[in-house]
Amino acid sequence: MRTAPQLMFVSLILSATTALAQDANTAAIIGRSLTSTPMAEDLRRLTDEVGGRVSGTPAMARAVDWAMNAFRQAGVAAHTESYTMPLTWREGATRLEILDGAQFPVTLVAEGWSAPTPAEGITADLLHISNGTDADFSRVGKQARGAILLIDSAVIQSWDDLENEYDRAMPIKQRAVDAGARAILWTAARERRLLYRHTDTVDGELSPLPMATVAREDALRLARVSDARSAPLRVRLSMPNVVGGPAPERNVIGEIRGREHPEQVVVLGAHLDSWDLGTGALDNGCNAALVIAAARAIQASGLRPRSTIRFVLFSGEEVGFQGSRAYVTQHRAELDQMRAMVVVDSGVGRITGFSLSGRADVREPLAELLKPLGAFDAGQLSLSGSLGTDNVDFFLEGVPTLSADQEPANYMQNYHAASDTYDKVDLPLLAQNTAFIAATVFEIAERAEPLGPRQTRAEVAQLLERTGLANEMKVGGLWDAWAAGKRGRAR
Repeated sequence: MRTAPQLMFVSLILSATTALAQDANTAAIIGRSLTSTPMAEDLRRLTDEVGGRVSGTPAMARAVDWAMNAFRQAGVAAHTESYTMPLTWREGATRLEILDGAQFPVTLVAEGWSAPTPAEGITADLLHISNGTDADFSRVGKQARGAILLIDSAVIQSWDDLENEYDRAMPIKQRAVDAGARAILWTAARERRLLYRHTDTVDGELSPLPMATVAREDALRLARVSDARSAPLRVRLSMPNVVGGPAPERNVIGEIRGREHPEQVVVLGAHLDSWDLGTGALDNGCNAALVIAAARAIQASGLRPRSTIRFVLFSGEEVGFQGSRAYVTQHRAELDQMRAMVVVDSGVGRITGFSLSGRADVREPLAELLKPLGAFDAGQLSLSGSLGTDNVDFFLEGVPTLSADQEPANYMQNYHAASDTYDKVDLPLLAQNTAFIAATVFEIAERAEPLGPRQTRAEVAQLLERTGLANEMKVGGLWDAWAAGKRGRAR
């Protein structure tokens, strides 16, 4: 008896065969993507053998070697491109001690790119400041000066919850700095003591305050103990993070050159770096493997697209989109010839379509292009968008960007967490996503006309306002660089 995933494969292969009369290219690429490939073993090696891959570390160097080897085994020409990260970072032995009252062990983990504490740690009052709003800071007044702040968080259950976790971080951090606080402890937004690591760095800079995430149950207990006391609760935070100076890092680029217009380029991207508590399987190892598998399927089909397809694995995404920003800077002279940038960065949930970040002019030609792929039920094209992945600098340069929209699946509970491991990846679904993305990217590169033009700076500015992305940039700390002309298209 065939299993559900096997039946799905059969259905898609039959659909691909049916599509042959309409589009032989689509059928060939889908067939190559869904038949036996080394993608699962590629992903296992990346996650189980390389493991978590923080940019600027030896593990990230091993991940680059993994990617180069995987591209070469796929028969796809590949190379690396270097840039300089402002600094490197790794966690020391993070510890929180309760110095009086009800003493109990507290489990916590340093935020990525968080400033370290002094060698002797920070001894201070713990101040439970609820959600860290303006009203909360006004309520506690001068008590925040010199204190270690404990911030509440809601449990993450949806995409909106996850976006809110990021959106609130930068304003709270600034309020804490303005109030003279010495450190921030965030209540984990996952239950069952699951630890995870985020960062709120905008451009790879160190956070101005030591910050850590506390296991949810421990943080709630700390809050209750603190609230019940008449005197402040004294604690000592030790977080000897190791910060290094500027260091080289690399993006990995595979390429299938166009047969007619090699100067015209479609980019398919995913980020290769990850955090290090888990092994970065959902974020974003599965989609790094997808990019390589898509390249393999197109190469194995024997087809050559009209325009060039570049398969880019970015480093530095988790620390301010360092790699994709460097790529855009290094390739700025050819952006007029860039047909589209497609990015996949939301785990292994089924792809349902793309977010176009307001590019209404792209929607109709893309819908037409996707018609032969109707069996995937992935034709939802949204004009909304997000600047939370490697599309951001391409978008600000006026390039049409297609961010894959995906069903949440098991992403929220494992995002950036110790539980983000190989066993969480639905391999048949990953193969289905690969087939859809590979066929889509090929057809964009095969299309005689671009999906849409490169926009001017003024047109990008209009999109930012119309889509609400301008406010997202302000909340996320990206706006000043854009407004000053340091980021995005010059004119």
